[in-house]
Amino acid sequence: MTTYEELLAELNALADEKYRIFQAKLLKNDAIRVIGVRMPALRRLARKYRGEIDGLLAFPDEYYEVTMLKCAVACFLSYTELAAVLDRLVGLLDNWATCDMFAPACIARHRDLFRPKLLGYLADDRVFVRRFALTTLLHFYVTEEWLPFVGECLEKADTQEYYVSMAAAWLTAEVLVKFYDTGVTLLKNGVLSRETHNRAIRKACESYRLSAEQKAALRAMRR
Repeated sequence: MTTYEELLAELNALADEKYRIFQAKLLKNDAIRVIGVRMPALRRLARKYRGEIDGLLAFPDEYYEVTMLKCAVACFLSYTELAAVLDRLVGLLDNWATCDMFAPACIARHRDLFRPKLLGYLADDRVFVRRFALTTLLHFYVTEEWLPFVGECLEKADTQEYYVSMAAAWLTAEVLVKFYDTGVTLLKNGVLSRETHNRAIRKACESYRLSAEQKAALRAMRR
């Protein structure tokens, strides 16, 4: 396993200053230190360090890319391996970009097992832990079988904070795109806050997968 200093040298060798400035602006958090490594390069590093999650977790989270790399490597883990480190990784989430990228594929094969974890994260008081619960639903649970559970989670979600509201809106929009009638019923039931409701409609209307008639009907439902 490489040392932390060696990893930083590797990341700095991949840095792009223009991209660093761009990414830092997107994150909207001056406390996050960004080196400026583009995502394709980080994914290549994640493949290189596949199987070395324990060593990576020992490194400090001084930089955005280090935390991102930890989460990217964890996406290769088996479900049993992921379960052993997941709480620790989820606790590192402090921005929308790392949160949205973190989608371990093994969850798709263990939705039942992961359900209690999702509910726990959804009730957490940390903003990006709640967002992670909602983006995980988006990545793996928008299927016909799991639609009732998705609706239950949306009803339970505290979406007062902007980044949680946006994740709930994104999730609702995905339901509308894939299961339009169910999504409309969800909107009509009024389980979302007004801001999240309207954001979901706006997001859904950006999709090419809905017809002009469907989009018009959704816009008429804005609150």
